[in-house]
Amino acid sequence: MPPANLDARRTLRHLMRARRATLPARQRLEAGNALAQQLALLPIVESAQTLAGYFACSGELPLHEVPGLCRARDLDYLLPVLGRGRGLRFARWQTGASLLSNRYGIPEPDVAEAELLAPEHLDIVLVPLLAFERGGMRLGSGGGFYDASFAMLQRVRRPARPWLCGVAYAFQEVDSAHPALQAQPWDVRLDAVLTDRETILCAQDPACTTG
Repeated sequence: MPPANLDARRTLRHLMRARRATLPARQRLEAGNALAQQLALLPIVESAQTLAGYFACSGELPLHEVPGLCRARDLDYLLPVLGRGRGLRFARWQTGASLLSNRYGIPEPDVAEAELLAPEHLDIVLVPLLAFERGGMRLGSGGGFYDASFAMLQRVRRPARPWLCGVAYAFQEVDSAHPALQAQPWDVRLDAVLTDRETILCAQDPACTTG
């Protein structure tokens, strides 16, 4: 990646983390409520059996209403679990069930390894992010876990399952020309983005990509 793009990514990550940190708790909760309402209206939810979320940390938009939505729709709700490398697996979880902190201090379900699901077995995945643009490019925290875990989607016609839906506050949107959001070979585009204000269906190239 060109140094200018690396610098742009570092700067944008710092900016968005700082901006998220200033949000009052009430505003975060209201954003989470709004997101759950929009999620409930997505047609794909009607045919799904599994939905993976995340445990909100460091000012991320909270998903506190999503487990209840999944129970009401008879969906399995899952949370990501870190492996030894950059691959994620996912564990079913219900509110109040046991959690353990991973190596980054993020809570994960306390389940046996045999109960973990591989990424390709999911229907919908809610993906955290620091910035996004409407074409589906996402700037994450820099670990590369989601891109590595869902790299198989680079080789199929989109949209496909798992259906990747970014989750963000509206202020996290940036212009598609921003140097921090220029596509790299390892980037996996989102199918949609849910913000506290709207649902954005991202344009996808109907041709398969090679990564």
